[in-house]
Amino acid sequence: MRRDKGQNSKRFTAKMQSSLLFVFCIVFLCFLALVVRLVYLNNKDGDKYERRVLAQQTYVSSAIPFKRGNILDRNMTKLAVSEKVYNLTLDPVGILEKSENKKETIQALNQCFEISKEELETILEKHNNSRYFLVQDHKGLEYDKVSVFKKMQEKNKKIVGVYFEEEYIRKYPLKNIGSNVIGFTQKGNGNIGTWGIEEFYNDELNGTNGREYGYFDAELNLERTVKGAVDGHNIISTIDANVQAIVEKKVEKFLDETGAENLAVLVMNPQNGEIYSMVSNYSFDLNDPRNLEPFYSKKKLKKMSDEEYGEALSKLWRNYCISDAYEPGSTFKPFTVAAALDEAKATNKSSYVCNGASVVAGQRIRCNKTHNTVSLKQSLMMSCNVAMMDIAAKMGKSVFADYLKMYGFGAKTGIDLPGEGTGLIFTEDQLGPVQLATSSFGQSNTVTMVQLASGFCSLINGGNYYKPHIVKEIQNENGATIKAIGPTLVKETISESASEKIRNYLFATVEAGTAKSAGVEGYEIGGKTGTAETQPRKQGNYLVSFIGFTPIEDPQVVTYVIIDRPHVDHQANSGYATELASDIMKDILPFLGVYPTKE
Repeated sequence: MRRDKGQNSKRFTAKMQSSLLFVFCIVFLCFLALVVRLVYLNNKDGDKYERRVLAQQTYVSSAIPFKRGNILDRNMTKLAVSEKVYNLTLDPVGILEKSENKKETIQALNQCFEISKEELETILEKHNNSRYFLVQDHKGLEYDKVSVFKKMQEKNKKIVGVYFEEEYIRKYPLKNIGSNVIGFTQKGNGNIGTWGIEEFYNDELNGTNGREYGYFDAELNLERTVKGAVDGHNIISTIDANVQAIVEKKVEKFLDETGAENLAVLVMNPQNGEIYSMVSNYSFDLNDPRNLEPFYSKKKLKKMSDEEYGEALSKLWRNYCISDAYEPGSTFKPFTVAAALDEAKATNKSSYVCNGASVVAGQRIRCNKTHNTVSLKQSLMMSCNVAMMDIAAKMGKSVFADYLKMYGFGAKTGIDLPGEGTGLIFTEDQLGPVQLATSSFGQSNTVTMVQLASGFCSLINGGNYYKPHIVKEIQNENGATIKAIGPTLVKETISESASEKIRNYLFATVEAGTAKSAGVEGYEIGGKTGTAETQPRKQGNYLVSFIGFTPIEDPQVVTYVIIDRPHVDHQANSGYATELASDIMKDILPFLGVYPTKE
């Protein structure tokens, strides 16, 4: 019996239709709920899930190094620079992707960098799952070598997976010039300064690293974001490289020919506190500061313990001009006389009787000779200890102690270099009659070179004490001035009239007194010698010195020489210091724009 279509369609009943509609609605609502949930999760935790996805992809991030700022002398001669170098890095995964690429890449690396094919095979096999490998033996490559390889890469697209990280290394073009002043950077980290300007201005010299971010998407396309580096500032020092080189050469010659435990020279401008030159003992190569071979035999170095080696380095690096304290001897006498003039405790008409010694509180304190009767001027010219003791006694310990502080002794000058010492001075309570007497001529109290030189500058420039400084300007990478460091007038030490008298007295000291050998042909030089017996006494050991200036009426240059325990039989001879000072001034003064004024 045949059934027509109408009979079959009757089986899809209304009840079935209702059920189907119900199921459809349930499915639709579930789908809608899922969509709503996904939207909610994306709004709430989208970033978290995105990071999880990206984490499953190959992600790369590399630092873009900043360039440490340069250090320059006052004439813009480069003393310290940062040079860009390149570190060879490999992408083993990328190189191994195709055998033909691997072959071409290995061949190119072998040709350009002389890395053996066996070594490269070992690296790739060992790090076959790595996207980054730094070839340690090929760090610090110069651009010329890298550029050759990059040209090969451009021509041959099968050379893959080789990259060059940029880095900066610290270089010192003048090698040893200014070593104690400039300082250097740590081994393995050229952005951490050690000693000198490098350390004191470390923050200014350093910049901020940039960073390149990127990841490989599903199609291995590299998506990148670059944040550029900010380079460090340039430091313009007060140092004159020519003057520094001259002084270092003179010092080295003296040490080689005569020798001394310590020898230091300080040259500065008395009108603003700028340091032209600062030299301590032997200079060293800033590009290799830990190399002691130029100063010790191989046999001696081999016997050195680690502690002895460290002590030898410390001695080599130490800046005697700011770190070491000593008894100044007679170079202190102008300070005593200036204070007395300022306090009206001495005048041009004052006179003093020297019988070769004074008895103070029952103790006999000797002079360098018997001077008989001397004027105030002659007390400096002949360097009379007895006169100084009389002058100090007349001032009294309270006034004397006040002037010690006024001159800056017993405290840091604040010079912009690390490692500054303070020296030790007697307070008013500690100044008994004997201490007052010996302090008057530069024994008992200790000072640093930068302390005495800064105070001395105030004695001859009209009484103005300027803070000594080694840097005059900070510039950005484009040469724009970020900070100008001009003269800082700290205080007034003595009157202008007292200063004028001191200049004349010290000129007479060089012209006809104990410092005659400090004279320089064509120049009017003023200055004072010093001879101080070192501790422990009675050992025959002395520190000899000279501090001088020119021109007399308007001083522009102060030169201070210290020779600590010269290697001679009779050390108590300030002539070693005066002759060296004269030799130095003769050569440096024209470089500093100071020319002869007399025939």
